[in-house]
Amino acid sequence: MPASTRRFKALAAGALATAFLSLGAVAPTAHAAPEPAHATTAATDCALPGRTGWTDEGHDTDHTQFQRPLGTRHVLMLFVDFPDAQASGATAGYYRQLAPAAQWMNRDSYGRTTLDITPLDRWVRMPQDSTSYGFQRGITFEQHEAYVRQAVAAADPYADFSRYDMVYVVPARSASAISFSPTYLFDPTTAGVTADGRRVKWAVTFGQDMWHWGFEVADHETSHTFGLPDLYAFTGADHHRFVGGWDLMGDIAGASPQHLGWERWKFGWIDDRQVACLASAGRRTVRLTAVERPGGTKIAVIRTSGTTAYVAESRRAVGADSHACSTGVLVYKLDTATQTGYGPVQIVNGNPGAAPPPGCRALDMAALRSGQTFTDPATGVRIDVGNSSPLQDEISISKR
Repeated sequence: MPASTRRFKALAAGALATAFLSLGAVAPTAHAAPEPAHATTAATDCALPGRTGWTDEGHDTDHTQFQRPLGTRHVLMLFVDFPDAQASGATAGYYRQLAPAAQWMNRDSYGRTTLDITPLDRWVRMPQDSTSYGFQRGITFEQHEAYVRQAVAAADPYADFSRYDMVYVVPARSASAISFSPTYLFDPTTAGVTADGRRVKWAVTFGQDMWHWGFEVADHETSHTFGLPDLYAFTGADHHRFVGGWDLMGDIAGASPQHLGWERWKFGWIDDRQVACLASAGRRTVRLTAVERPGGTKIAVIRTSGTTAYVAESRRAVGADSHACSTGVLVYKLDTATQTGYGPVQIVNGNPGAAPPPGCRALDMAALRSGQTFTDPATGVRIDVGNSSPLQDEISISKR
């Protein structure tokens, strides 16, 4: 799909969803114990390539356009107000609203990714009224880049941008026109944004939805700079029909918001030796350790085509998933050729008849328990859940 078409679809979807969802990345203009040693080699046979040319679930992320989610990412947080929406009070409360994103990301990555967020403790004035930037009308890439450029220029006298990997732009709460929180991604074909001799390649521009979503909106949007797509649906009445509350790339406020095990592998947060791969016909038994805790085998992948697979992982009500609506083995189908917002990941509901408790959706009850089985006759995939312990599940995976 041409980049211009991708861009049009992303912006149309964002305009539909912004009443209650963050936009995501604005597309640019056109242009237990680990598995035995043999699993290390086999895992690479299940690392599927991306086929969308944009954010997707593929493992061949372009780390020129997207930043690597490993090590320390240095983030400068700017606070901006406007001639028609001036700030009152200190910036400290804004920083406190978003700062816990750093601890959340560090725990979610097993300590492999650190967000070092430095606030520029002053308000900087934007040159235009808040209503002039196009957020309420569905912002274009060009408008968004101009907004980032102006914020960086206003702050440049007070900060050395060469020290930072990315920028967070936080607006005054009085700026109601800056409504949602899109991500700015590097586009090598544009003049871009430059300060202190360095290209500002990645930025999150927060909107008033940060006061609804809380700090996890920063983790969601920062994950776009790492190459992840949106897992909520851009179209249709039920925007959470694909993954429910199982990943913050779907519902930021979901009951089980930690990143899926597949994404942790894509990011390098889990190693090949922690992946059990079945790339052709066969059968194997795998002991999974809950993704919320480090160590052990994290995911079992059954490859079904060049861009599709089923993945099984163990989920528990601990850490950021402490409010999980169901626990056990989560099974999902992924397609690395599916565009962001159109279901690149789809959770398999193992308990469609379960009555969700208050605050949970039907899909949040999806985790399979001991004795349950998932089958897909079309692909010959079968997953049987065996014995479980507090942080582990034993499963048998097979493909005809």
